[in-house]
Amino acid sequence: MARIAVIGAGMGAMAAAARLAVAGHRVVVYERSDTYGGAVRRFERDGFRFDTGPGLLPLPAVWRDLFVKTGKEPLESCVELVQVDPASHHVFPDGTRVSLPNASRAGVVAALDEALGKGAGERWGDFLVRARETWDRTRRPLLEEPLWPNWRVLADKEPYPALERKRLLRTRKAATAAQIGAWELGDERLAALLESCVLGHGLDPRTAPASAAVLPYMEHAFGVWYVRGGIRELARAVYERCVARKVEFVFGAEVTGIVEKDGRAAGVEFSDGTVAEADHVVAGVDPARLRGLTEHLLDADGDVRADTATVRPGRFTVLLALRGAREADAVHRTVIHPPAPGPELDFLRSPDGDLPPRPTVTVLRPDDPSLVPDGAHEAVVLSAVVPAEAAWEDEGTVRRCTDHLLQAAGGAVPQLPERILWHEVRTPGHTEDETGARFGAVPAPALAAGAGRLLHPGNATALPGLYRVGGWSHPGGGLPHAGMSGALVAGLIVEGPEFRGSQ
Repeated sequence: MARIAVIGAGMGAMAAAARLAVAGHRVVVYERSDTYGGAVRRFERDGFRFDTGPGLLPLPAVWRDLFVKTGKEPLESCVELVQVDPASHHVFPDGTRVSLPNASRAGVVAALDEALGKGAGERWGDFLVRARETWDRTRRPLLEEPLWPNWRVLADKEPYPALERKRLLRTRKAATAAQIGAWELGDERLAALLESCVLGHGLDPRTAPASAAVLPYMEHAFGVWYVRGGIRELARAVYERCVARKVEFVFGAEVTGIVEKDGRAAGVEFSDGTVAEADHVVAGVDPARLRGLTEHLLDADGDVRADTATVRPGRFTVLLALRGAREADAVHRTVIHPPAPGPELDFLRSPDGDLPPRPTVTVLRPDDPSLVPDGAHEAVVLSAVVPAEAAWEDEGTVRRCTDHLLQAAGGAVPQLPERILWHEVRTPGHTEDETGARFGAVPAPALAAGAGRLLHPGNATALPGLYRVGGWSHPGGGLPHAGMSGALVAGLIVEGPEFRGSQ
């Protein structure tokens, strides 16, 4: 039985802890804050409850697998999963609206043909076929296996089978998500569907590789799910599974260093100078904090390096407490597209000195009585992807962004202004305070191609006995990816460097 110290109680870290405990190891999780879940938090006030992190669950099979592998109780006996249908409702600048059924190719094709014109659905369906091929080519190396030692194979080869486009005697293929939209989808609104999904993961579609096509494909193929009571309930269930498997949690424990002995990680040091010895250390923290814990974490030659020059995406969220019941035919998720995507993406890339432009706004209106004080009220969450490094300490910047979200949300919530009891604004600064991630940035999922810019450092590090877990490590950000990172770290510790993922 090995002693394992886990730094942080995020979703990926808890997933690793539960699996390692079931394998017979003694696992202690040290969390700097007073609760578990990482970015999966909850805000409560006056009988209203809101998710402050992700509000929907894609690819629930990852978490089902965790519960199957760590005990007899399946996930569905611990939380109630509800398939969201329609998966999303979209409002375009020209007034066009379309609702996309959940996990139904025929339904999506029919809905797009009716809303956007005949042929639109077929073009989107054909795109999804190509996206599926991309998924088939990248699923194992990007989700189910430790990062390949020859990861440059993933960095250099584009797995998306782009259509050839002849222009001025030249044959070209889409190399970015935006080019797929412009060259293959044939409609600005279809392009907006693709680009909003890519942007929703914190990526600029103008620079995200064409392999980003897997992101809308995952949602289409596996559906979108809601956890009754909010995604925080999933975090609670994972935490309780850890406790049931004898994982020990120590909250309010600030790890300030990683102890090294005989060339390998041998424990963690705390802010009060005490040390907890361990045979393995699992770090669920962002790269800046991890690098600060020990000078021995410099990436080895040939390892994936974090791209520190890129402005990191964050989340700007407005929580709305509304008077009046949610109408019976309200849609769970509405995406309000901006008049033009360019200013939003320019701001995401270079926020210095600019006020926030009108962003793509996601409106979540769950049909969940547990979130409100009674049936005469509604809890709504508005969110947008923003640059984490913008001037969120400036009141004018926050006010302008809040106004954008509220104005956009009027397209999804009838009579919104007069229904607002109060609202709570959360900037990337809140995320930084809660998770410790520098600037409150949110990690993107790993993607192939793009010269490796969207690959994440491997779960094993240059220091033996030290492992990375969570969204800032392979396979990147997002609830499914965090869960897989926990499985990969557990496999590497239990089976050793020869571990090659689940079969």
